[in-house]
Amino acid sequence: MQAERYIAAADLGSSKIALSVAKIVGDDIQVIYYKETPSDGIRYSCVLNPKRAAVPLRAAIQEAEEELNIKILQVVVGLPRYDVRQEIASARMERSDPDTCITKEEVNTLKSIAIDSYPIADETKEEIYGAVAQSFSADEELVCASEHDVVGVTADALEGNFKVFVGAHKPVSNIDIMLNDTGVAPARKFFLPNAVARAVLTDGEKENGVALVEIGAGVTSLTIYRGKILRHYSAIPFGGRVITTDIKYECGFNEQLAENIKLAFGACLPDKLQSLADKVIQINDDENGSYEQLPVKYLSEIITCRTREIVEAVLFQIQDSGYADKLRNGIVLTGGGANLVNVATLIKEMSGYTVRMGYPRSQNFSAGGCAGVGETSAAATIGMILEAKKDFRLNCIEDVLPENGTEPLPAAQEATDAPAAEQAPAGQENAQQTLFGPEYVPEVLVPNRKKKKEKTQKEAKTPGKFVTWIRQQTSRVGEAVEGAFDSTVGGLFDDMK
Repeated sequence: MQAERYIAAADLGSSKIALSVAKIVGDDIQVIYYKETPSDGIRYSCVLNPKRAAVPLRAAIQEAEEELNIKILQVVVGLPRYDVRQEIASARMERSDPDTCITKEEVNTLKSIAIDSYPIADETKEEIYGAVAQSFSADEELVCASEHDVVGVTADALEGNFKVFVGAHKPVSNIDIMLNDTGVAPARKFFLPNAVARAVLTDGEKENGVALVEIGAGVTSLTIYRGKILRHYSAIPFGGRVITTDIKYECGFNEQLAENIKLAFGACLPDKLQSLADKVIQINDDENGSYEQLPVKYLSEIITCRTREIVEAVLFQIQDSGYADKLRNGIVLTGGGANLVNVATLIKEMSGYTVRMGYPRSQNFSAGGCAGVGETSAAATIGMILEAKKDFRLNCIEDVLPENGTEPLPAAQEATDAPAAEQAPAGQENAQQTLFGPEYVPEVLVPNRKKKKEKTQKEAKTPGKFVTWIRQQTSRVGEAVEGAFDSTVGGLFDDMK
């Protein structure tokens, strides 16, 4: 009988913490718990205040433990999405026996060499979040596009080129502080673009070229795949929260009311709302008995203007990547911000690409009766579970309590005692060590290396961080584009009044 184990994954977002728990039996993944909780102390997907961030995470974990009758000892988390730069690294190794075939273990060793040898100016400020192989060459004659092609080849030497993703060190150390205050340990920290792609993209999309756009509350990220390889990653520090802020300041609401209205009635392209555009939202003030009215069409105009600017920034990043004309499968849209009505239509009209919604693919897991797990906002936690499943030793719980709650059942069988079919795959013998046992080195490596003041919200009419960033980007493509952006942003609310 195959051992049963559990994986808990937490997506630390700017507006919410999504917690998933999955039961793993062999290759079967059953998501048994999913819930979203408002977050605190997190900005632009980075933990800025570990003490504040720990409070909602602790409550979310305790609620899951009570509902499932388990004790969660460790969780899988994602690394920050923003302020990550990509660099090129290469490595070469001479093989001791050129007549033997190249193994997966040798490829992993080459990756480690490339990462360890990549120079970081100040390791107290930066660290490598992940690395993805781009190409390999054997004896400088045979060029292979992927690991799958190079494994099994005979050669005197092996050389590889890698995309290395470098980010700030402090937000990562803040994650450890937050988890320590919560009372759980970090099981794994994943570079999220690969994890999200694993949850929502098909192999065909990765092969033919696709742009995965994840719209979160504080960050909108872009991940481009081609030839089944992650070719480009970038992110902008704007997402659904700036839309909420626009509604808040333009309509004079508090932030929670603005967010609730956006979630309930938020839509792009007011001209395509048909009869809904004629509706009026009445907001009652129970304290003084007054009320306000907000036309849905006007709300949609506010949302459309800001969403259009975010899409323009993403399209600029696609053009800058060099893969704009190689995306045969267009754009896949995921994340909580993807739920805005007509946002996919807006992106299609602006870009000319085909656009589909990126829901977690149900063929990767089962989740009977687990509400919310099939939504775009759950893609990150599902992706992390799929990645963490590769480590056959990983079990995030201490014990499982029976229905009567009296005698605890033993935790999943240790990997050393598991049947041969459940042992870690070949090539994992050099795995890193953690507090809870060996750590599997995944395709995107996150090696162990040496180890913002929050800004006040500005009025909507005042050109702030978003406008400044847009102007910096558009200056590269000419004054005409810059003028178009300035007129759109600066006159956002004046044009609506």
